[in-house]
Amino acid sequence: MTEKLISARLPTPRNLGYSFNWVGRIGLTIIILWALVAIFAPWLTPYPIGEIVDWDYFGPMSQKFWLGTDYLGRDMLSRILMSARYTVGISLASVTLACSIGVILGMIAAVIGGWFDIVLSRMLDAFNGIPSLLFGLVVVAAVGSSIPVLILTLAAIYLPGAYRFARALAVNVNTMDFVTVARARGERTSYLILHEIFPNIIGPVLADLGLRFVFIVLVLSGLSFLGLGVQPPNADWGALVRENIEGLSLGAPAVIFPSIAIASLTISVNMFIDNLPIKIRDRSE
Repeated sequence: MTEKLISARLPTPRNLGYSFNWVGRIGLTIIILWALVAIFAPWLTPYPIGEIVDWDYFGPMSQKFWLGTDYLGRDMLSRILMSARYTVGISLASVTLACSIGVILGMIAAVIGGWFDIVLSRMLDAFNGIPSLLFGLVVVAAVGSSIPVLILTLAAIYLPGAYRFARALAVNVNTMDFVTVARARGERTSYLILHEIFPNIIGPVLADLGLRFVFIVLVLSGLSFLGLGVQPPNADWGALVRENIEGLSLGAPAVIFPSIAIASLTISVNMFIDNLPIKIRDRSE
């Protein structure tokens, strides 16, 4: 009886609100799998990514080539594994940069208010009115498609949305009593942002970061499909689809599996975000 009472009092992930359902666990597992592939890709590839290993272009799946070969006879499994580094790495760097700057500016605008808030919000609203893919095409075509340019361009595309989201959250928290008390104590703006506002919006911000990661993956894949993304000899998943598109009529695995890789990553992130624990998903809890 005593053991039952003790076990009932002990906190568990479920009664703390941090438990995942099975859909969220599947999504998280796939995300972790692709993250590990991106990290350890050079050691996982069975063949050098640029080596022609099959004289038959668009070769079928076999024991030797698990995902077939591409339009030059290169092993598709090796190329997909290595391309994960560029798709995941560029997208993660871009979304981290966009959300970091956007959240910081959003919290500052919410706390300071006044003309600073109005001018900054209107400037980013005007920038947000430009279609994302069109902006990316113009910038990359004008400046070039190096990896730093891609990261900065994708971050700039989604910075206004991250700013608006963080500002809306920070404005709500800024009106609460504990912030008013801290302001009455004479606390500085930096203290209000770091100690009062940011800890109370971190959950929704992380959920928003995941969604923007999905959008950035899709935009990056679109740019690469149009030939303005990652350039040869490197390639991301969108570039793999573009360079093997002629095999689509043949049902070649070289076209199908890079598309499946993009879909598996984006869908798994959505599955994970949609099934976040209550304590993270709902800031009111």
